[in-house]
Amino acid sequence: MRAPRGAASALLVVIAAATLAGCTTNPPTEIALPPAGAAPDYQLGGAYPPPAGVTVVVRDRTDPPAEGVYSICYVNAFQTQPGELADWPDELLLRDADGDTVFDPGWPDEALLDAASDHKREAIAEVVRPLIEGCAAAGYDAVEFDNLDTYARSGGALTFDDNLALAGVLVAIAHDAGLAAGQKNAAEDAAALRNGAGFDFAIAEECAAFDECDAYTDVYGDLVIAVEYSDAGEFREACEDERMPPSAVLRDRELVPPGDPGYVFELCR
Repeated sequence: MRAPRGAASALLVVIAAATLAGCTTNPPTEIALPPAGAAPDYQLGGAYPPPAGVTVVVRDRTDPPAEGVYSICYVNAFQTQPGELADWPDELLLRDADGDTVFDPGWPDEALLDAASDHKREAIAEVVRPLIEGCAAAGYDAVEFDNLDTYARSGGALTFDDNLALAGVLVAIAHDAGLAAGQKNAAEDAAALRNGAGFDFAIAEECAAFDECDAYTDVYGDLVIAVEYSDAGEFREACEDERMPPSAVLRDRELVPPGDPGYVFELCR
């Protein structure tokens, strides 16, 4: 995670029943995918009316979906959301060798979840399930799952396979709720996450700045939403790079709404 938390497409796909990391999906459900190449906005810092031309909007699950556009709901699924630590059972929080809760060094108010066993993955999924289903009930079209890469900052307590198994369960819940499921970041794991967990699209923060856009587009094609930040390079130059996904937006890193002095919004086209 590199940024603060904070009419549906006519394109429909059928998500076939499959076994995902030990979790079998229900019978096929029609899922609306994000419109390929559409103009996006990333509003995790607070909801506001989408700028002219925007047809895909990402908002935090605590905000309502934007009306008249394809709406994606943000869920922090592999570590706790700021201010919500008390909502999690202690046994689902990852502990270090000294028994202390492991926090994300970049987000010290977010504790990593312990996905290291089937039992704990099932328990985590049951806590996250109502959040996903709440996104569907609110009218969102899709959900993005953040912090898929907690294994990389767990001190060896978690493995990629642990998180892949949890991701498969969460994607199945999203599909059952009628939502498309988006991979958030974790470029190096894109192929394994799509093939092993069943993700439908990706949201990539700073893929141009980190020279990794093609790691997503090689897997998801045009179903990649790129979010670049105004303090991290020349956006117009990045837009000219053929590797930049056609759905790309420049935002300020704090993702503040219009009216705030720090607000930045620009599209590639």
